[in-house]
Parts: sequence; structure tokens; C-alpha cells
Amino acid sequence: MKTIAIVFLLIVSLGFAQTEESNFPNDFFGKYKGKLKITTANGSQEIDMEFHLLPSDTLGKYHYTIIYKSDKINQERKYTLVEKDKAKGLYVVDENNGILLNTMFANNALYSIFEVQGGLLTTIEHFNKDYMDFEIMYSLKEKVEKSGDSGEEIPEVLSYPVSSVQTARLYKQ
Repeated sequence: MKTIAIVFLLIVSLGFAQTEESNFPNDFFGKYKGKLKITTANGSQEIDMEFHLLPSDTLGKYHYTIIYKSDKINQERKYTLVEKDKAKGLYVVDENNGILLNTMFANNALYSIFEVQGGLLTTIEHFNKDYMDFEIMYSLKEKVEKSGDSGEEIPEVLSYPVSSVQTARLYKQ
């Protein structure tokens, strides 16, 4: 247990030592387009995808839109990115329907983890000068696997097998 705590503290302290070189979100405003690859144990498929991050008329709020396009379905999800504590990199993705997703900006990326209908989703949106990488991992909570828990030094660990991954490199237009 002590080893895990030491490693965790080392990671956290390294995170505080980093400095942000970008001015988020301003440096990354734009419309991004590309292909989203959806991979499961049954195979993979690709669909067209867009991500829009744009200023709004309200200070501390930004237009945050995800668009999925395919032969079968077109979905446009108009969300709002809201500053919670910009200095600490804390934001909220407001789905504008009562759902609020806590998000952290660090290392030029937005990170979030949330649970919905028995599934855990981890999202990462990593921004670069001319493109962004978009990633979502999905795990079913009911598929949890337990290990460890063999004494004071070895804690119980819960592992959630990833059942699908969505990845995209989206280029700024």
C-alpha cells in the first residue's frame, strides 16, 4: 500500500510542476473534421466526425459541438463548455439537458470520466496546433474483475475491461 501511495504522490507532484504553454480554450477555437474509428471485439467501423470549439457571447462559456455522420445516422450534440476554475484547469461540459460532466484541462487535453447506464466512459481530447485527437473508452461496470486484497501491503483492485474504443484525429479547418 505504501508503494502505491508513493507512486501516486510522485505523479501528482510532477503534474503540479508542469506549466501550461497554451491559452485554453482560445488557442484551439475552430472546427475540426476527420474520421472516427469505433473498435469493439466484433471489429471496427469508421464514420465522419466533426468537433467545434467556438467562442460564445457569454464570458466563460464556449460552444462545444460534436457531430457524428454516417449513412445510417447523423447526430449533432450542441453542448456548452463552462469555466469552473480556469486557473486550476477545471471545466464542465454542460449537455444543456441537466447533465453536467466535470472536465479537467491539463497538458493541452480535456479529461473526463463519467458513468451512465451502468457504463464507465473515459474521454480525452488532446489539442495540437493544427489538429486534435479524440478518444473515448467504454467499460461495463458489471464486468468488474477483482484482484489483490491479499494483506495490508496489497489492496483490492477493481479492473474494468474496456469493451469499446473510439478514436479520431480531427484536422482544424
